[in-house]
Amino acid sequence: MAEEILDAQQQQWQDTFSRTSEMFGSEPSGPARKAAVVLRKEGVFRLLELGSGQGRDTLYFARKGFEVYALDYSNHGIEVINQKAKELGLSDLIITRIHDVRNSLPFPNEIFDACFSHMLFCMALTTAQLQFLSEEIWRVLRPGGICIYTVRHTGDSHYKTGIHRGEDMYEVAGFVVHFFTREKVELLAKGYEITNIDEFEEGDLPRKLFLVILRKK
Repeated sequence: MAEEILDAQQQQWQDTFSRTSEMFGSEPSGPARKAAVVLRKEGVFRLLELGSGQGRDTLYFARKGFEVYALDYSNHGIEVINQKAKELGLSDLIITRIHDVRNSLPFPNEIFDACFSHMLFCMALTTAQLQFLSEEIWRVLRPGGICIYTVRHTGDSHYKTGIHRGEDMYEVAGFVVHFFTREKVELLAKGYEITNIDEFEEGDLPRKLFLVILRKK
C-alpha cells in the first residue's frame, strides 16, 4: 500500500474527531471492561493505551485506578482526552501523547505493566509495521507484562468489500481496515505466550473481532 494512503488516514481520523465529539459514544468499550477485570487481577498499575481516540476507555481505566499513558496520532483526540480528564479530576492518572505507532514508542524499556488497544491493530498498518509495533510493545512491557488488543477478523462482513489496499486491507467508507486471521495473531505473538483468543461482536453491523490476550515471556 502506498505510503501516502497510510498518511492520509491520520487526517481522516483528525477530521472525523473534529466533526464528532464522541464518535464511539461516551461509555467504555466492552473489551475495556473485560481488560480492566483481567488487569486488576494481575495487579497492574501503569497501563499503556494505544489508539486512545477520544478517551472513552482511557477515562474508564483511570476511574478504575490505573495510571494510563494514552497515545493517539490525532491531536484533536488527545485534546479531548485532556479536557475530559481535567473536568473529571483525573489528570493525575492520565498522561497523553500524540504519536504515530509506525515509529518507536517514546518510552524506555520495561516500564509498563500492561498494554491495551481496541482496534488500533486493524487500522492502516502493514504486516511489517504491525510486527514492528508488537516488538515495541514487548520492549516497553516488564517481564510477564500483559498485552490485550482487539482486531476485526476475516469473518467480518466488510472483509473483501470496498477498495483493496494490499494484504488483507480494505478501505470502507474512507477508513482502511486490516482484517486478521488467527495465523496473523500468531505471527505477531513472537516473544509472547498467547493466553487467549476470543471472538466477539460489536456495533450494529455487527463488526466481528478477536480479543487477544498475550503475556510477555
